[in-house]
Amino acid sequence: MTEDRQDRRYPQNLQGVLQMAIDAGTGAEGPAPVEPISEERSTWLRDALADVCKGQMNEVEQMKQCLAVLNKEDVNGEADRDDDDEDERESAFELLSDLCENLDNARDLMVLGGLDLCVSKYLCHAQSSLKWNAAQLIGTCAQNMPQVQDHLLKLNVLPKLLQLTDSDPHPTVRVKALYAVSCLVREQDGGLEAFLSHDGFSVLMRGMQSEHEKLQTKSAFLLLNLLTSHPEQKDAVVSMGMVEQLVSVLRAPHSPFHEHVLGALCCLVEDCVEGLKDCKDPSLGLEELLRLRTKELRGKEESLEELEFCERLKTACFCGHQSDDHGMDR
Repeated sequence: MTEDRQDRRYPQNLQGVLQMAIDAGTGAEGPAPVEPISEERSTWLRDALADVCKGQMNEVEQMKQCLAVLNKEDVNGEADRDDDDEDERESAFELLSDLCENLDNARDLMVLGGLDLCVSKYLCHAQSSLKWNAAQLIGTCAQNMPQVQDHLLKLNVLPKLLQLTDSDPHPTVRVKALYAVSCLVREQDGGLEAFLSHDGFSVLMRGMQSEHEKLQTKSAFLLLNLLTSHPEQKDAVVSMGMVEQLVSVLRAPHSPFHEHVLGALCCLVEDCVEGLKDCKDPSLGLEELLRLRTKELRGKEESLEELEFCERLKTACFCGHQSDDHGMDR
């Protein structure tokens, strides 16, 4: 078996290095005999690691080239705008976003000043396509990266992103800005604190009330996620009149994002006295709305989760209306 592994040829890349390490660790139980590595194997390992390092260096060089494009001075005046220049910058952003799916590259871009450039120059750029590409790149780099998140929060980027989400005239800018907000506040205490201090929940509420389906969906999903992860925020959210606003959203023609809205309402009635009280207010008409929505959704396989939220909400708020004893039994 040992001889088979010694004779095996591995691809000369990172995958090959990993596979060799795995094979080396899957031998018989007990201490492995110490054997000198062959010259051929030593040469292969050295060359493979060099290729891996070279590949990483190539990606850093690509990022530097992209930043050189993005650092160029803007052409003055809308009439003089160079479409080729805009296309080149968009391509640079797209490549950076692809490269920064790799966490090491995201950190390197931060060190190279790329995120500072996005915040200082491109989140306020006149061209919407460049603005949303910058927001997309910020979100890509921030997700699951506390070091990058901390850096961006120190740049005070969250208020800018919330403003874009709330009021930018271009719907794609609003959606991408909200994506970046989500990457900065989910599972990030500092991000959540900044979100709360800039009335982020109100921004989400207005997003759900907008005419743009993607923005509605992402706003409702982030609201549900934050209420689930941070139940201590329920009282504050209810005090804003959120229950009434969410029910108002549900009264609009049915949309798939209503599933998240119903989920948020379920969060606000569970272990939240004021939320439950607001939902049970007869003037809101929630009981009848849930009855009609349940009838509309029943039998539709794609709506099972939304139907479950309807049933949970009815049980939590109105199960005792027909009979107190029946409600107690439940």
